Amino acid sequence: MEKKIRKIYISSYPGTIYFLQISWKKDLGNGFAVALTDGKSAWTGEVFPEDVTQEAKDMEMERSNYVDELRKALIMTTLPANKYNFDLLEDEENPEIYHFTYEKKLKEVAFKLGSTKLKNVQNPAHVIRELINYCLDCTSELYSRNEHLQKENERLQCDWNDMHAQLEKFVNGKEELERDLYTRFTCVLNEKKAKIRSLKEKLLESQERLKQKSEETAPDDTLVAKEMKYDAFAGSTDEEQESPAVASKTAAASRRRSLVSYIDDAPDVAPSRKRRQRGQKTFYTDEVANTSKAAKEETQRNIILHSALTDHTEAV
Repeated sequence: MEKKIRKIYISSYPGTIYFLQISWKKDLGNGFAVALTDGKSAWTGEVFPEDVTQEAKDMEMERSNYVDELRKALIMTTLPANKYNFDLLEDEENPEIYHFTYEKKLKEVAFKLGSTKLKNVQNPAHVIRELINYCLDCTSELYSRNEHLQKENERLQCDWNDMHAQLEKFVNGKEELERDLYTRFTCVLNEKKAKIRSLKEKLLESQERLKQKSEETAPDDTLVAKEMKYDAFAGSTDEEQESPAVASKTAAASRRRSLVSYIDDAPDVAPSRKRRQRGQKTFYTDEVANTSKAAKEETQRNIILHSALTDHTEAV
């Protein structure tokens, strides 16, 4: 059986402190026993389940809600003291019977929750002794529970201290690791920047060399082209550039041979001119091929340098 003791004030005796004990099984709806004392006198009574049901009907409340209100009025001690009123009135017909009533206050209005008949106990010392024993048992139980909670609190405090020390250790290790990683990252970043600058400088140097080489080869190509154009359209030969004496001798000999020879026997100067033009064309073609090959190699080197520079930039 469960019990609960609380201190109350009686409206008819405002200067006197009363102690109310409620005993019940499982739930107040199954009935409960009441014991009331002021330290000198004692009164006891009992409420049956039928009484609880009848009171709920009289209040026009559901039984569960009414039981909940009884629990708040008679058992709970956390509610404000002025929220419920208690009174003890002597029965007019039987002086041994008292009516213990309990009411709920709503602002300026109060409504009656219930009433219980209590009998005056001839030996109140027995009731008071039971109340004192119950209070001592509760005190011992609370003391044991408090001691257990204190030990648990000390254990949790020790665990908290250990966890705090470990947390500080982890934080220090994390900060040290971050500093180390930042230092390494700075070194790697500086190396990458230096490599990028070096590749940029090499790329610029290669571009400058290619530009200079293009400027140097451009006049030669123009000169060769002009010479080929002149040779092709002017039709000049080595025989035409000989001295006048040799030329006159050759012409006289040719006239003498022409008297006894046919036209087909005359020397043909066209093959020698063609060979000379083919030689000049071959020389120009070789020069252009060599220049194109050098420019292509330089371009490939620039592409390789540019790719390396891009890879290093993306890595950074």
